[in-house]
Amino acid sequence: MVDTVAGERRSARWFGVPGRPGFLHRSWVRAEGFTPEVFDGRPVIGIANSASELTPCNSHLGRVAEAVKRGVWQAGGFPLEFPTMSLGESLMRPSAMLFRNLMAMEVEETLRANPLDGVVLLSGCDKTTPGMLLGAASVDLPAILVTGGPMLRGRWRGEDVGSGTDVWRLTEEHRAGRLSADELLEAETCMNRSNGHCMTMGTASTMACVAEALGMSLSGSAAIPAPDAGRLRVAQRAGQRIVEMVREDGPRPSAILTRRAFENAIRANAAIGGSTNAVIHLTAIAGRVGVALELEEFDRLSADVPLLVDLMPSGRFLMEDFYDAGGLPVVLAELVRAGLLDGEARTVEGGTIASQVERSRSWRPDVVRTVADPVQAAGSGTAVLRGNLCPDGAVLKISAASPDLLRHTGRAVVFDSIEEYLETIDREDVDISSSDVLVLRYSGPRGYPGMPEVGNLPLPARLLREGVTDMVRISDARMSGTGYGTVVLHVAPEAAAGGPLALVRTGDVVTLDATARVLRVEVGDEELASRRAAWTPFEPPSTRGWTRLYVDHVLQADKGCDLDFLVGSSGDAVPRENH
Repeated sequence: MVDTVAGERRSARWFGVPGRPGFLHRSWVRAEGFTPEVFDGRPVIGIANSASELTPCNSHLGRVAEAVKRGVWQAGGFPLEFPTMSLGESLMRPSAMLFRNLMAMEVEETLRANPLDGVVLLSGCDKTTPGMLLGAASVDLPAILVTGGPMLRGRWRGEDVGSGTDVWRLTEEHRAGRLSADELLEAETCMNRSNGHCMTMGTASTMACVAEALGMSLSGSAAIPAPDAGRLRVAQRAGQRIVEMVREDGPRPSAILTRRAFENAIRANAAIGGSTNAVIHLTAIAGRVGVALELEEFDRLSADVPLLVDLMPSGRFLMEDFYDAGGLPVVLAELVRAGLLDGEARTVEGGTIASQVERSRSWRPDVVRTVADPVQAAGSGTAVLRGNLCPDGAVLKISAASPDLLRHTGRAVVFDSIEEYLETIDREDVDISSSDVLVLRYSGPRGYPGMPEVGNLPLPARLLREGVTDMVRISDARMSGTGYGTVVLHVAPEAAAGGPLALVRTGDVVTLDATARVLRVEVGDEELASRRAAWTPFEPPSTRGWTRLYVDHVLQADKGCDLDFLVGSSGDAVPRENH
């Protein structure tokens, strides 16, 4: 019988102590059918599982968890799986982003409160990956992230269709009258053919790649399709590796999530044509580990990185093709060779990025290109805009925008809610022309609340029928990583916080100059001051519960939308013991 604290592991403070506390902890775990050997001082590994049928992208993670357990047992560890909150952008209202920080709090407190020496994080859909990384970073136990992987490619009428990206395209075709309701239903049944998250380079795929570029996932794991046996093999390897990490006392997230890691992730995001949402998530994660990541760094670090991956929404292919080409290691290897990535950054595998990807090569040069022959030239990543409309910044994904709209001046047409906009745009007499600038406000972190993915506003049906495919759109909201168009997002401060976006009126002239990184409304300071004096302060949408806590404490988009009291970390100190 175990009656002494074995070693310095956290779990020994529960299972290795003498007397009543140790008796209590061990006896209850033995009720689950475990034999005494599990208390012999071996590493206790948590498996944080965000599986849920309410999150279709993550519904298969039970099988992934079983593979992780196999690896943990093989390496001599003791796996204990536990559920976490699950965030599915496809179903949650008003937005999964509203609950990212709540999930991060849950993961953090669960890890700290329980007898765990290390953890494998199982994520998939957009916000589950950053939510788990935020929580793990704050506790700083050895951790490995394993995502559920992308779906198989969609196929409709002999062509590839991509989740998200073709949702926007096909529904616009239907609204324009070029696609019947029956045809749209047919496409709907053909788009999502398997378990897994979006198979375009949307936010889920982006964050899986970003986690790998940060060094928090096993090399080559991001692009493996969800139904592929390789997904289970990498999960099993993660289970083996986390036991080794505990025995070696690291590396912990604090040793991996360094400034060089975040700079690598920003550059990798530019090379893959990743989501603008990565800006918010990376900024928040950096805040948890004490790395000051300024918004301008996303622009500066992306400026000399070309787009290397030809995937929707910025290109033609899907994640299966990316996997066939060799996945993210091919991109990282190309960036290292070009001097665009710090190859000495550490990873959960114990080595450096450079050592893990040095032998990688593209097996599909049409999908993953070289720096000498890119999909798009350097500077096609995330542009950070400034001006009197966005004094604290806004972002624009250059690779997904229309080149002819990157410098544009037009009349603002302003809407205070997405609901108001959707009720208006399909009227035949709607006063909107293709040269106008659509402005949506009160859809930011506090305003909606939760900063929903509504920034890529659908175009008015009349204009769609006339052949218009893009317009300049500006909002304090976000956009799905699967979206496209000349869409300015994350305007900060948001309208609900009293930002200048709240002062714009229909008829004002707005100028976008992406080359000069400028976004402004052509209204004088005196007039804006007069409008501000007449502005009615924002009323929170809820007076209770999580929503109230969120609205009162959420930071603005340029700070990552974390809660102000969650910035920084508290470590893995064992809470007060129960006697």
